[in-house]
Amino acid sequence: MNAKTLQIVTLVLLLSSSLYGVQSTKVNENTKYTANIVPKEMTVQVKKQRFLDLVVPAVNKVYADLDAKYKEAKKIVSSGKTDAKIEKLMKSYSAKSPEDLLVRMKPHAKSVAISQAAMESAWATSRFTRVATNLFGVWSFNKNEPRVAAGEKRGAKTIYVKKYSTVEASIRDYYRVLATGRVFGGFRAEKMKSNDPYKLVKKLDKYSEKGAEYGKELKSMISYNRFYKFD
Repeated sequence: MNAKTLQIVTLVLLLSSSLYGVQSTKVNENTKYTANIVPKEMTVQVKKQRFLDLVVPAVNKVYADLDAKYKEAKKIVSSGKTDAKIEKLMKSYSAKSPEDLLVRMKPHAKSVAISQAAMESAWATSRFTRVATNLFGVWSFNKNEPRVAAGEKRGAKTIYVKKYSTVEASIRDYYRVLATGRVFGGFRAEKMKSNDPYKLVKKLDKYSEKGAEYGKELKSMISYNRFYKFD
């Protein structure tokens, strides 16, 4: 390739990046999701890779943070001492005891988070993801928090989903939902016994109106896309 040809190729690449509004598919923890970060017209392979470049680094960061905090709390609780920090965490996680706190704090398999993000956000192309950086379809019940109206209603009631400033914030809140939600007690119990994503997704029937079928779909997504390699 001569110098002139190289210049032309470089220019084409730069223009393509500018048209998409993206300089790189790699993002850091503070990167904000925008409507243009995942172009609508692309191959399935490219769409999936852009999703992974966007989500996996953020999941890794959130998981590492939560795991470090869990291990620190476990060390304190195992010593038989309950200090102000543990009491504060118990309140934050709605835990009934120090032992219950550990169950809630322990982060679950990353492959489960990634598969749910892929399914709930249609590989980061859904409207909720584009306008609210909401990868998991988490609802909002607080009118004072950032949120957007969904395109559907429950009777005469408008449904709202939370709006996040970053991908990491969406993932962090998703982990909080599964750690504190009353209906996810079975899921939390299972993650203390196993880190097997195929066993864990069976306990997520309450996350979707699909019920047990939801777990089957997540299992297929993890298997087909080999998300288990991220655990």
